[in-house]
Amino acid sequence: MKFEDDSQNLRIRLRLIQGLILMMLAVLGIRLYYLQVLNGAHYAEVAENQRIRLLPIPAPRGVIFDRNNNLLVDSRPIYNVILSREDIKNVDLNSLIKPLSDGLQVDEDFLRERFDEIRSQPAFESIRVKENATQSDIAWVEAHELEFPALRVEQQPQRRYPENGMLAHVLGYVGEISPEQLDQPKYKQAGYKPGDIIGQEGLEAVYDQYLRGRDGYRKVIVDSRGHIQSEVERVEPQSGQDLVTTIDLDLQEAAEEQLRSTPSKRGVIIAMDPNNGEIFAMASAPTFDPNLFSQRINTREGRADYLALQRDPRTPLVNRAIQGRYPPGSTWKVPMAVAGLQQGAITIQHSNLLCGGGIQIGNKFTRCMGNHGTPDLKTAITKSCDGYFYRLGLKMTIGGIEQMVDEFDLNKRTGIDLPHEVVSWTPSPAFKARMNPHDPDWRDIDTVYASFGQVYDIITPMAMLRAVAGVGMGGKLYVPHLLREARAVGDPASPDYRPTRAFDRPNPKVIPIPEDQHQLVVQGMWGVVNNGGTAARIKMAGFEIAGKTGTAQVARLGEDVGEHKDHSWFISYAPAFKPEISVLVLVENVGFGATYAAPAARALYDVYYRKTRNEEPPGAQVAMRQ
Repeated sequence: MKFEDDSQNLRIRLRLIQGLILMMLAVLGIRLYYLQVLNGAHYAEVAENQRIRLLPIPAPRGVIFDRNNNLLVDSRPIYNVILSREDIKNVDLNSLIKPLSDGLQVDEDFLRERFDEIRSQPAFESIRVKENATQSDIAWVEAHELEFPALRVEQQPQRRYPENGMLAHVLGYVGEISPEQLDQPKYKQAGYKPGDIIGQEGLEAVYDQYLRGRDGYRKVIVDSRGHIQSEVERVEPQSGQDLVTTIDLDLQEAAEEQLRSTPSKRGVIIAMDPNNGEIFAMASAPTFDPNLFSQRINTREGRADYLALQRDPRTPLVNRAIQGRYPPGSTWKVPMAVAGLQQGAITIQHSNLLCGGGIQIGNKFTRCMGNHGTPDLKTAITKSCDGYFYRLGLKMTIGGIEQMVDEFDLNKRTGIDLPHEVVSWTPSPAFKARMNPHDPDWRDIDTVYASFGQVYDIITPMAMLRAVAGVGMGGKLYVPHLLREARAVGDPASPDYRPTRAFDRPNPKVIPIPEDQHQLVVQGMWGVVNNGGTAARIKMAGFEIAGKTGTAQVARLGEDVGEHKDHSWFISYAPAFKPEISVLVLVENVGFGATYAAPAARALYDVYYRKTRNEEPPGAQVAMRQ
């Protein structure tokens, strides 16, 4: 047998193996250098984040009070079910929809929309799966801890609003910031982030920057499955500032009750201090429950309720005080009277005009509700003579009426501190051309219609009240507002201290009304209630009301029944010659202004008299005619 020496081949193989080992060690060394030296800080941070988490502690929003420190809105602690985004990076979110919906009784469509939103917003740190979790929800999360380790339960503040929808249109509501809002500069600049709860409507939205506090956080250590092991640090949140509003809760309750008592249960009541524009009460009916948006909106029942509100033909989400437009009827005669005197169409000495039971323009006869002979201005206001104002409008011409509209700001927003105020529609040839392109030319009959609050006059109640209250104040039109102050919060020595802030309003717009002209118009309005006028049944001895009724048609004669019945208006202030409070009432589709609107206003005056005089008002409250 021949012996073969394989030692040379073995040495070659050993060298190859040694070379491969050296190459692998070199690669590993380079990789370790890259990971630990060049990118060491980055991966150390990643590793630390896997171990330490910052969990936000939401700050409670400020409390909202009425002017007498009665609580209107506060927050209460609740439990929310949260899905940690850090722990679901590699999880198909769609696979979670069915089990979470069944286990927590959350609407599947809500979860689907929620997860779609999360995918487009990488800044989300956590996903709110369910608010106001019940004990059974919490037990379900704990029982499925191994199956869904990313789920946890956190305590958060939840907004609580008055029951029965009281003040819903004033206070508004909160909700989670939307992707569209996050793209708006005002939210970007203020540092809002996905998942934040912000004011969405009403005072909650307008004064969100004051009501919002500063969130705190918990620094915690978590294990590999994201479970909290211990707390390293805790920074407490800072509450938002409390707001004191101009609302008087007693007057507000009276206003809401009066609207509930009307046959249509639709309308507006506003009470305001004409001396500064502070709103005592603002009720719009029908109303809604803002707790839906803060407590139930992500449940199946809550979403169904919201859809019902959106589809309700009575439009309960609309604040009729600033978003409703109505023909003002005879309340329009008050600014018309002032403007007629200012423009010289009539004078103090010669203010008599023919009533004639109406007026004939071409082949069209427009009637008056009576035949008042040839009244002076004071009588025409007191008796609400349409024929008088038809002729006054023709003397002023449409140009004079447009001048009046501009002078009283009836074609502008009032500037009230609520969102979405709309602008009234006021008479002009341009407006008619848009509204009636088949007959665009302005005619005398159009001036007649424009002179008594019909057809071309479609006004917001807030704009109308500001104008008429301004007449009561001798021509001073204040900006209506709902906020008095934001109270201090925090330690005065802290850099985060926020001091008390009183909200000063602009100086009033002043309309130059000579005193003798002012007194003549006020005497006419005084007579409406106190001298046998159209609202004589609400006369209040010792607290004289000046006012004007209005009956606004919404359909042609013969068709004004049922849902097309006239609107009932009453605009007023008291005491007549030194106003302290002005009240507007509009009740939809119930008929004459004196029948429903005026008695509802009297009910508010009764409450105000008791509060300010500490005694019962003179005479019994006038009941509405049922």
